[in-house]
Amino acid sequence: MYKNRNAGQKVLGCLFCALYTGLIHRPIVYRRGRDDNMTQRLHIHLVSDSTGETLDTIAKAALAQFDDIDVVRHFHPLIRSAADLDRTIGDMAANPGLVLHTMVNRDNRRTLERACRRHDLPAVAALDPVTDALSSLLHQEAQARPGRQHVLDAAYFARVDAIQFTIAHDDGINWENWEEADIVLAGVSRTSKTPTSIYLANRGFKTSNIPIVVESPPPDKLYALTHPMVVGLTTSVSRLVEVRRNRLLSVGQAPETNYVDEDAVKRELAFARRMFADNGWPVIDVTRRSIEETAAAIIKLAQSRDMELA
Repeated sequence: MYKNRNAGQKVLGCLFCALYTGLIHRPIVYRRGRDDNMTQRLHIHLVSDSTGETLDTIAKAALAQFDDIDVVRHFHPLIRSAADLDRTIGDMAANPGLVLHTMVNRDNRRTLERACRRHDLPAVAALDPVTDALSSLLHQEAQARPGRQHVLDAAYFARVDAIQFTIAHDDGINWENWEEADIVLAGVSRTSKTPTSIYLANRGFKTSNIPIVVESPPPDKLYALTHPMVVGLTTSVSRLVEVRRNRLLSVGQAPETNYVDEDAVKRELAFARRMFADNGWPVIDVTRRSIEETAAAIIKLAQSRDMELA
């Protein structure tokens, strides 16, 4: 019987273990880095009978925990025939390293696992701990159907709709339709409003965003919204000046304008924070957050709000 195992942690735990094993017990090729330090090279084979997106995400999450590794990724998606599998096994043998797979077809999986044992390659079936836990809880056998998570269901079309809405409502465009949004992001220029909006859209949230400009206040519609959750994005003065200056340089503009003047930036941020406070909008400081971390915090706020309104 399943007893409160954290299946997600177990997946990453297995992968960390396999990565460690692959680095310590497999032959390692060294190269000189720019600082003349030795860097370990790891071949990692991502083998799937579907698109391989799940494997790619898991591998990136795990590899981010390790330093000084030169990773060579071998991507093997849509491996469904014996010929496909033979080519994949040949590449694995020629470039030994970690094999991470989500092979659903039982015959192909057995062939792959036998090949890994034959060539002494560490292998991880990435979804097994989670699938086993669900099977135990639900008292069902998992259906061996490659790519089943990519079926064009209602959630898929809702996500496409969210992406289309978000693109059409970027940077204050079509503000008349803001009431149809799930989330509205507000913040001064270069506080990651657009990339955060796109990320949220990929998670199924219709998202619009509006730049806060001292000389040009947003339309009154922003203060009368009832359906969407308005979230203010802010950052530190030094970080914002740095980002803006890099942006100006990248487009060949003069890097010394009011746009990057520290006192002017302070006034902008203070103006935006007063607006957020006056309207009771939640605020997220993006100074040290990645886009994914900012989006996760916003989704958490949205879920809490939905629970309060339910």
